[in-house]
Amino acid sequence: MSEADRPHATSEADRPRGAQEPRLRTRDRGRPRARLPIRVKVALPLALAGLIALLVTGNALRPFDRITTIEARMASKSDYFKDPEVQRLLLKHGLRVDIHRLGSRGIATQSLNGMDVVFPSGQPAAKLILNRQDRSVRSVRPFVTPLVLGTFRAYAETLQKAGVATPQPTTDGGRTLYYDLDMREFMGLLDGRTGKNDQDEVGDQDGDDVAERADTWNGIGFDEAGGRSNSGRVLVRTSSVCESNSAGTYLSILAFVANNDSTPGAGEADEAKAMQEAADVSRKIKPLIDLQGMWADEQADSYLSDLGESIAPISLIYEHQYLAHQIEYERKYGKQDTDRVLLYPTPYALTEPQLISLSDKGDRLVRVIEEDPALRQRAIELGFRVRFSGEDGTSDQLNDYLGEHGIQVPTPNRDETKVYEPDLDVLQEIINSVGSCPPPVRDIP
Repeated sequence: MSEADRPHATSEADRPRGAQEPRLRTRDRGRPRARLPIRVKVALPLALAGLIALLVTGNALRPFDRITTIEARMASKSDYFKDPEVQRLLLKHGLRVDIHRLGSRGIATQSLNGMDVVFPSGQPAAKLILNRQDRSVRSVRPFVTPLVLGTFRAYAETLQKAGVATPQPTTDGGRTLYYDLDMREFMGLLDGRTGKNDQDEVGDQDGDDVAERADTWNGIGFDEAGGRSNSGRVLVRTSSVCESNSAGTYLSILAFVANNDSTPGAGEADEAKAMQEAADVSRKIKPLIDLQGMWADEQADSYLSDLGESIAPISLIYEHQYLAHQIEYERKYGKQDTDRVLLYPTPYALTEPQLISLSDKGDRLVRVIEEDPALRQRAIELGFRVRFSGEDGTSDQLNDYLGEHGIQVPTPNRDETKVYEPDLDVLQEIINSVGSCPPPVRDIP
């Protein structure tokens, strides 16, 4: 038998395999079920609550919405649009504001190319901007705020002893936050002369050049109490009159008082006579500004800083900046900041910031500011006196809010004399003369 015909043993690997029945594996009921990690259990309720909140507020699809960026040039009232809550409310409308900071007069005189809105802090700059437009513009004046002088209690009490400032009454008999300031008497401290014995605008008739102590803080009694001393002059730290609305408005107050409580150039049909009156007033008030120097930064930031008192005893600010500080201070510490106080000038001046649209995107922002009640309420919470239905100014809502938060409500002075800015040409003549302002940068095509 050949080897090929000889039978071989069949190995296990060579044997054909039959199809096996599929096995259905079931979980052993005795085996414990796998549990979610603790961190997942903790996160699930939070995620669910966040989803519900997004659905309720209508923000579930917000990441997919198109956000329109508004290019804006603003002065001091940019504080409003920098507020996180205002930014959140604007995002609900699909708007984000990109702020380019500049003084009001700088906004009014420089190129506005690429801007969607501008927000000068007062009417003189707003008029200059509106006069430059060749399209029908949409604008809104959402709130007003008085011009004030921020100081510290020891200095306010010194002015009170000098007969220049009068404390406003409080309802609880505590220390007041507010004083009324007689500008005519106060200007007598700023002019570098005693005031009582002067015979003319420059000095005594006999021409004696006498060093005056009455115009220093120690000269009016600052060093008589508390063991403190300040031999520096009584001055007001302002922004540059060449750049800012607040300094220009302060200049209008000084000019009004120096012109015998009359707006320079008002009612004068002869333009040459109006400009001459402006020049005369400028000579009178220029020393009041020159002595203090002119600063270009934001005064409220310095005044409200920890080093505010060492920087300047008196700073020119807006009321809303001080009230916003008090609201935030009360929220943090549960009490008022009684070290910082306000001086309300008499006569007084209100500033009316105006949001002016320069494009279709700007129109959207103006419309939202006009119509959204939440944005108006937030303005009140930031210390503004919000305008309603075309009224000049509404203080009731602000006063109620301050009272609810334990902050003293300022009371109107019985002397209601209000300063109105001179006509644009007259005001610019005063500003240029007092500030020795350089020609404005005009890069308008």
